[in-house]
Amino acid sequence: MQIQDNVFIVTGGASGLGAATARMITDAGGKVVIADVQAEAGAALAAELNGQFVKCDVTSEADGQAVVAAAVALGTLRGLVNCAGVAPAVKTVGKDGPHPLDVFQRAVNINLVGTFNMSRLAAEAMGNTEAGEYGERGIIINTASVAAFDGQIGQAAYGSSKAAVAGMTLPMARDLARSGIRVMTIAPGIFETPMLMGMPQEVRDSLGKMVPFPPRLGMPKEYAHLAKAIIENVMLNGETIRLDGAIRMQPK
Repeated sequence: MQIQDNVFIVTGGASGLGAATARMITDAGGKVVIADVQAEAGAALAAELNGQFVKCDVTSEADGQAVVAAAVALGTLRGLVNCAGVAPAVKTVGKDGPHPLDVFQRAVNINLVGTFNMSRLAAEAMGNTEAGEYGERGIIINTASVAAFDGQIGQAAYGSSKAAVAGMTLPMARDLARSGIRVMTIAPGIFETPMLMGMPQEVRDSLGKMVPFPPRLGMPKEYAHLAKAIIENVMLNGETIRLDGAIRMQPK
């Protein structure tokens, strides 16, 4: 799978892991469509990278179709990297009562349903392209989290939605094998995302020290580096890779 001259969609591409991935694709000679609800940041990054921005709620079929149409119009769509997501922190039962059901449903809807929505639409378009050297037509990279396996206190919604993304990896890879489309998932540990970078420096340093090695927060470019390796290695399929410096999250 070559990045150069091919088109890739990145959801949540306006910031954090998605923005780093969009930059990686452009640096490797690919064309990128940034799909995000952050219109101003997304449009600015797309202009910088000579890509295209499409405002997109990943849970919307119409928005997803618009993103795929924009990508197909740019050239041969070969990949989708799903980075869009939310991370609520609410206990199952807290001092204010039970976990609000709408908060749980929103996390599942964006993190899981949104990931599936974009995957199914992009896969259909990629399946209609001409196959490459090994019969490959495309790659889907989804984003889970170490919370899928080591969910902390307050992460019932987030952890379960990300566990479902990990659980979707193999069956989706098997579904799409006949079309020559691979499916992989990255499960990042504690990374320098906009949410974390808004915390005080001492808090960020404390979180970084929880990582065995290297004892620091992960950098978005390291996520993008792994995404690049996955795109280029045709034998990587149907698996979730932890990208976490060997951290195993404690309850809190």
